[in-house]
Amino acid sequence: MIKNQLIIDGSQGEGGGQILRTSLSLATCLGQNIKIQNIRVGRKKSGLLRQHLTCVNASQAICNAIVTGAKLGSTEIEFTPKTIQGGHYRFAIGTAGSTNLVFQTILPALLKAEVASEVYFEGGTHNMNAPSFEFLMHGFLPILKKMNLLVDCELLRYGFYPKGGGQWIAKIQPCSQGHRLKLLQRGDLLSEKAMALIAHIPLDVSERELKKVAQKLNWSKTQLIEKPVQSLGSGNLLSLQLQFEEITTLFETVGQRGISAEKVANQAVKKLIRYRYSNAVVDEYLADQLLLPMALNQGGSFITHALSQHTKTNIDVINQFIQGAISSQFIATDTVKIKINPLNAML
Repeated sequence: MIKNQLIIDGSQGEGGGQILRTSLSLATCLGQNIKIQNIRVGRKKSGLLRQHLTCVNASQAICNAIVTGAKLGSTEIEFTPKTIQGGHYRFAIGTAGSTNLVFQTILPALLKAEVASEVYFEGGTHNMNAPSFEFLMHGFLPILKKMNLLVDCELLRYGFYPKGGGQWIAKIQPCSQGHRLKLLQRGDLLSEKAMALIAHIPLDVSERELKKVAQKLNWSKTQLIEKPVQSLGSGNLLSLQLQFEEITTLFETVGQRGISAEKVANQAVKKLIRYRYSNAVVDEYLADQLLLPMALNQGGSFITHALSQHTKTNIDVINQFIQGAISSQFIATDTVKIKINPLNAML
């Protein structure tokens, strides 16, 4: 066993790929040697899939890490990071796996590099169980900007499952120390809109989705946007957006074969209603994504929904690297306050 190696159990809690991604991010940023065991052992296809392997390879590339076990299907890897190097990179998954999750894996480290980075991604851009490119652009990155973490992204081509082939570029400015973040109030509601992305499928699908949204939420036609896009394969995403003074929140559902347009709309509306009539400021998906950049910078606090198993697991992994970094406090029904201590106070 490598000296000072931290052992991570990939089967703990939710047991998915987020344990791998969070561990790689933290190991790279903190210079921590790690061994991750039991990677995704409870999944139908256990071990590393192409998206996960790309996360490992990308993390290795940006810090010249020594890695063992990095192959498809592997349930154990060892990762020994070296110095983070900014610059130009290209990462192609080779399937429709989520490039956005690869981006979020290496982003914290590249923000800490000494020079700016430009990263080209190829693969999926709009996937089930992953943030869409729109979610990154309008929900995630604006909050990072509040923390003085500056990232600019450009979408070149959409990539839906199962064809993939999406292309986009991220330009990342280094930041030695971000700002502390507090999201305890939404502020006034500024705008509401729905956007239906559609590629190579009948237009009536997006029309029916938007019609159902209008019926459910009593929104006008001016709030409904139908957007045909270019993609190698067919695909559909319905995105509902609430813009407040302090935060913009998106509620999304990816269209699937055999699932009606009306059901797609109902699923997205259900997420929005849960948030709209709660005291949460940060929705459950964005909450999960903010934990790592906040923990690796100046910390802060925010109010969100009751924690999902996915978020609880993410907190446990972060706390394994940085003891006592994140705590949660129950406030009311479906409402929790997350407190994240500054990194420099924990190490």
